[in-house]
Amino acid sequence: MPLNKLREFLDSHNIRYIVFSHSLAYTAQGIAALTHISGKEIVKTVIAKIDGNLAMAVVPASRHVDLSLLRRAVGAQRVDLASEEEFKGRFPDCEAGAMPPFGNLYGMAVYADESLTSNREITFNAGTHRELMRMDWVDLVRLVEPRIIQITQAKVSKTAA
Repeated sequence: MPLNKLREFLDSHNIRYIVFSHSLAYTAQGIAALTHISGKEIVKTVIAKIDGNLAMAVVPASRHVDLSLLRRAVGAQRVDLASEEEFKGRFPDCEAGAMPPFGNLYGMAVYADESLTSNREITFNAGTHRELMRMDWVDLVRLVEPRIIQITQAKVSKTAA
């Protein structure tokens, strides 16, 4: 059932998307490896508390949210990761940890990492740990209107001496 709400929303806006199933996987990096999709193209939705309010931070699977960058970018006093207990009631149609990056459907702000702007398409959990959805990045930006800011740091490659 989780996918129905999202499909109806996308269909009502004439958005093109692909849905595909995979075997059970819980982490974005694990899904990337399982499906052979780059960790830069798979995005994960991280739920943060920004001055006590729940918000989505959308980042590539290959990166981690930098809470201090997020706090500075939004001008907040405090930013923490939300516990599952704090947010599970906001996503009654989704499995825990498999929320799609559509905060507008759940009444919360969305902050997307600026590194995602180089993607033509993105892939994300569609409400379950067995289904993914792929769509154009520009369509997600148009529908969700995330605030695009730097909330991750690029991994620094180590060179041999």
